[in-house]
Amino acid sequence: MDHRPQAWGRPRDDVYGAYDASHMMPNGAAKQHTQQPMVTGTSVVALKFKDGVVMAADNLGSYGSMARYTDVKRLRSFADTSVVGFSGDISDMQYLNRHLTDLALTESYSSPEDPDRLRLSAANLHTYLAKLLYRRRSKFDPLWNHLLVAGFDDDDKPFLAAADLLGSSYSAPSLCTGIGSMLAQPILRLHAPDDEAAAQLTREEAVKVVEECMKVLFYRDARSMDTYSLAVVTKDGVDLKEEKKLENMSWAFADRIRGYGTQAV
Repeated sequence: MDHRPQAWGRPRDDVYGAYDASHMMPNGAAKQHTQQPMVTGTSVVALKFKDGVVMAADNLGSYGSMARYTDVKRLRSFADTSVVGFSGDISDMQYLNRHLTDLALTESYSSPEDPDRLRLSAANLHTYLAKLLYRRRSKFDPLWNHLLVAGFDDDDKPFLAAADLLGSSYSAPSLCTGIGSMLAQPILRLHAPDDEAAAQLTREEAVKVVEECMKVLFYRDARSMDTYSLAVVTKDGVDLKEEKKLENMSWAFADRIRGYGTQAV
């Protein structure tokens, strides 16, 4: 009889074969999945214009309510043709960033005689990411992110679409994630209620609208900051600036705020 404690409650290897421990982790504990995001990034804002797409996201990583990391870049350029904006868990964002790096390398080596021929468009990239998020959700191990993908589709038209941790996907002339979908989206829809209106916007006008949204989010979103990244995607490539600063900010109105609702100041 085998009296060793590690053998208790299991069949003998010499009689029934080696015990299948594939369901156990190396430390002996059961496999666990992320139950909730820990360090998170807030809203991503994006708007189409006649020659491309503008996208912005601040550089703050919040640990709960603590503004813990102030240098988290949440916009990622893919193959100099598309931009992915990440909202949600920062560690899952880092995982997806590594995954996209591997994907970009695979795409660039897939056709060495013409590296650009098989390059994924933004529409293809969005479909790929939506499928990846849905697969992880189906395994009950979701990536706790909400993504925006900007660039061009296969017809060389400006493309903007979103995908969330459930694998749901949708597109619109303007998109926001997080609390930006309530605070910034109405501002964007004032200037681009549909694709026709978005096609009339110039690059300078679209950037100005997005910067105005970032100001509103800085004032109203407790998980944001005044340093942000701004990406402009056109047919010439991706123009990404990661250390922009909000200008002409003032809290002079704060001492006049009394409670909630309409105020007579």
